[in-house]
Amino acid sequence: MTRNLIGTISFFMTGVADIALTDAAAGLWAFSLEFYARPGVSAALIELQDRVGLDVNLILFALWHGVSGRGRLDAERLAAANQAVCAIRSEIIEPLRVLRRRLRTDPNADIQHLREAIKTLEQDAEKIAQSRLAGCAEPHTNDIDSAERRSAAEANLALYIGSNPVSGAVIRRALEGLVQ
Repeated sequence: MTRNLIGTISFFMTGVADIALTDAAAGLWAFSLEFYARPGVSAALIELQDRVGLDVNLILFALWHGVSGRGRLDAERLAAANQAVCAIRSEIIEPLRVLRRRLRTDPNADIQHLREAIKTLEQDAEKIAQSRLAGCAEPHTNDIDSAERRSAAEANLALYIGSNPVSGAVIRRALEGLVQ
């Protein structure tokens, strides 16, 4: 039965990971992968997600919006971005995450294979969410220097996460090395 379920999931998700992304969406996805891989960042983002209830994709969007030369977000644009991903986050991404985490400790190899398929689905759903977020972004501007980009990213981060001393500090340190 597990193999049939995995086959069904694979059938329905064929090509989802390869959805056509706009330049902005591809840029946001690439930024997210690079930033998430920086030392300490994934743990800080997951802490903000699990302890504070924030959306990692919105954090990454806020940072990318500043770093990429799109400037500072205002509360209205951030709320519109949140609205754009609210349904996919609550109806698809979060339930997949809960299921994936629940299966983490199961020793059965078939279940772990299923867990990996669920992880892939979750990542595909996050890619779709990021595509929607990119659609909420301001146009890219080339004439913004790196200091202004970093300042915009920090302001956007503060607008969304408020002041979380531990996670915010880790994210800000990682941002330093990214914007040069």
